[in-house]
Amino acid sequence: MAEKTLVLVDGSSYLFRAYHALPLLTNSKGEYTNAILGVTNMLKKLVETYPEAYFGVIFDAPGKTFRNDMYPEYKANRASMPDELREQIKPLHQLIKAMGLPLVMEPGVEADDVIGTLAKQAEEEDLNVVISTGDKDIAQLVTNKTSLINTMNNQWLDEEGVKEKFGVPPNMIIDYLALMGDTSDNIPGVPKVGPKTAAKWLNAYGSLDEIIARADEVKGKVGESLRDHLDAIPLSKELVTIKCDVPLDKAPADLIRTQPDTETLKEMVSHYEFNSWLKQLGGTKASTVASEQVDEKPLPAKTELTVETILDEATFNQWLAKLTEAELFAFDTETTHLNYTKALVVGVSFAIEAGHAAYVPLAHSYPGAPQQLSRQWVLDQLKPLLESESARKVGQNLKYDANVLANHGISLAGIYHDTMLQSYVLNSTASRHNMDALAEKYLGQETIHYEDVAGKGAKQICFDQVSIELAAPYAAEDADITLRLHQHIFPQLKQIDSLATVYETIEMPLVPVLARMEQTGVLVDEQMLSQQSGELTASIKALETQAHEAAGQPFNLGSPKQIQEILYDKLGLPVLKKTPKGQPSTAESVLQDLAVDFPLPRLILEHRSLSKLRSTYTDKLPKQINPVTGRVHTSYHQAVAATGRLSSSDPNLQNIPVRSEEGRRIRQAFIAEEGFTVMAADYSQIELRIMAHLSQDTGLLQAFKEGLDVHKATAAEVFGVPVDQVETHQRRSAKAINFGLIYGMSAFGLAKQLDIDRGAAQGYINLYFERYPGVKQYMDETRELAREQGYIETLFGRRLYLPDILAKNGQRRQYAERTAINAPMQGTAADIIKLAMLSVDNWLQVDKPAVRMVMQVHDELVFEVENSYLDQAASIIQQKMSGAASLDVPLVVDVGMGKNWDEAH
Repeated sequence: MAEKTLVLVDGSSYLFRAYHALPLLTNSKGEYTNAILGVTNMLKKLVETYPEAYFGVIFDAPGKTFRNDMYPEYKANRASMPDELREQIKPLHQLIKAMGLPLVMEPGVEADDVIGTLAKQAEEEDLNVVISTGDKDIAQLVTNKTSLINTMNNQWLDEEGVKEKFGVPPNMIIDYLALMGDTSDNIPGVPKVGPKTAAKWLNAYGSLDEIIARADEVKGKVGESLRDHLDAIPLSKELVTIKCDVPLDKAPADLIRTQPDTETLKEMVSHYEFNSWLKQLGGTKASTVASEQVDEKPLPAKTELTVETILDEATFNQWLAKLTEAELFAFDTETTHLNYTKALVVGVSFAIEAGHAAYVPLAHSYPGAPQQLSRQWVLDQLKPLLESESARKVGQNLKYDANVLANHGISLAGIYHDTMLQSYVLNSTASRHNMDALAEKYLGQETIHYEDVAGKGAKQICFDQVSIELAAPYAAEDADITLRLHQHIFPQLKQIDSLATVYETIEMPLVPVLARMEQTGVLVDEQMLSQQSGELTASIKALETQAHEAAGQPFNLGSPKQIQEILYDKLGLPVLKKTPKGQPSTAESVLQDLAVDFPLPRLILEHRSLSKLRSTYTDKLPKQINPVTGRVHTSYHQAVAATGRLSSSDPNLQNIPVRSEEGRRIRQAFIAEEGFTVMAADYSQIELRIMAHLSQDTGLLQAFKEGLDVHKATAAEVFGVPVDQVETHQRRSAKAINFGLIYGMSAFGLAKQLDIDRGAAQGYINLYFERYPGVKQYMDETRELAREQGYIETLFGRRLYLPDILAKNGQRRQYAERTAINAPMQGTAADIIKLAMLSVDNWLQVDKPAVRMVMQVHDELVFEVENSYLDQAASIIQQKMSGAASLDVPLVVDVGMGKNWDEAH
């Protein structure tokens, strides 16, 4: 006798996914039907697949749940349900009941908890369980008896499937989710920890408890983030854990399908004009235009996207003609490499209307691959279209595609829309901005992942080795999803004028500017870096020897455990902080405090610093020199920093130290080619100037307008002495206050930085606010405004949402308040330098002077300028940058020149 199966459907998950996946369909009466149609189509498919199974469709009940009691901020930043969706819930429930399917809703808990409880009960009764869901959280319920199916894309997950998809087995999913958190549900997690990091840690340490216990061993920024957020992890874990002991009126054996109520079904299906279904029921098709449209709209699962694979010239020419006539089309490239400097095109995909996309394979070279159109011929045919400014393109991170096409001699133009940037500008903190995350968030659809077609890890193959049968749906889906994301996100962006302006006048025009900078690259002196590596190695070895002498024995300076034993067990240094398991901490901040009084912690910190410089820059940069151009080509990222700042990677140019001698020496290796000079143009104290403008404090405004040394002016005010009598230590203290307040520094932090007691530090802050009352008023009003509206804005209207601004957890709330103060200044500074880059680039493109813009680092632009043009270039660049924005204080730009970046700075 075959084992009995219980099918549990996550109705709430599919409700939202169907609503966002399908366009807003209506019947002829104007009633919305897209969510009803999507969910019932999916249910009919499940019933056909499991005709003999027990069956339950579970929805969230109205009202709050126990998680809201536990954590009032749970799901607090979610937008309210759209009215267009809300009105579909009641008729959907009625239809489900008419289909003879048991419907379960339990107040006080979520659908997940009901599903978890029923699944565990069914396992105890030796039933197999199939949970139909698109929610990753439910993967924690998978066992040898329980599996998941996402009916919208036919993805099946058993225990092995969960491990392959998430990188951890089902019994680690709770820990995995707790580490990542969930911005959509407002679950804190650990910032900077994504799926890969969570899986890596769990596989390395075995459990969340062990990760917490050994948090001091985790290196880098993400390790700091882990240690800073240890207190939030238990709450996150509790919030993501599905409750499997909910008292229910129904047991699995009660979930029996009954005969459909055919008359009610006919009546409702006719009313909502689902004509294909009505025909199956033996009813008469409604004769309205609206019903025809509803009937023709398929459920947008992966398998239902119409994919056209183009292998002949005639079909390609037909598509080329359609693309030429289109008002807008989605465009994407498939390539041989993630690094744009090494990547060549393997194929291209297009979409003009949602649900229909084409893929043109050009360089798939696996054994037995079919004959394909010549890559050179296709790119030659596409070149006029791709280089046409009037042929409007939408893409996802089109800067990458522009750089790859440049490798083939094509200058991509007409970059009108980018879905990554639309999402980023709409809400920089709501989600990640990659296609997979956006498709799930905005369309309720899980996409085909690269690993699905190319494999993963050591077994991953290059895309040119992927079979065209697998490659075409993947590539075509990218174009289709991009088009649909644009159709969904851009209208939301247009509803907020300030955000639309940021997107249309700053972010989108910047894409080709950054692409040109990346393609230009920067020249580095390989021989100098090699020499520096040798010198750093010698210094590192010397520090190691000194550390061993200070410890009285050899030990591994990279081992937190051995450092702990030496510092605390052997040398008896004071324990300033403990790990969650009660062990003395060896975190960097603790070592810095100990280094004030003890030599060994200082030696360990110096050893770490030099080792990082060597591995990150002097050893690595020479390997990143492009053999064709002889230059290093970074990647600038627009959609990473929440405040609007650019970041860079491979190499990261933003983090080369400027305060240490070793860091400045690395900058000496950034040079100009023969006949050119390095020119650096840097905004002077831009964030303080923005503070003066935003706060309208008369003292600060006056200091900047008169061109005073603002730190001296502040010292004169705070310490009550004439400007010309300000001493060095007073200016240093004033500088710490000026910058510290911008970043929300407390009296404790200022005391630590100035090495004074906390009372004296608080006295300095009080004096500062007495002398600059406008700053205090601005900070108070900004905090209050952030609390009222949940976000702050830059001078140009860029928004940063602050979901923790009303958090009951004091640490998280205070962090949000500090962000509310700093973000308008940091974000405005980011907007200003972007506007400056646009202005400078326009001059470079129009006048074509002997100048190259090669780097952007924080508030600085770096150029290579022909020697005969230095004075003229300096004047124009200074003018362009200082004129990028109009503030109530002057924007001052310092320009320096030299044979290398350090000399120019």
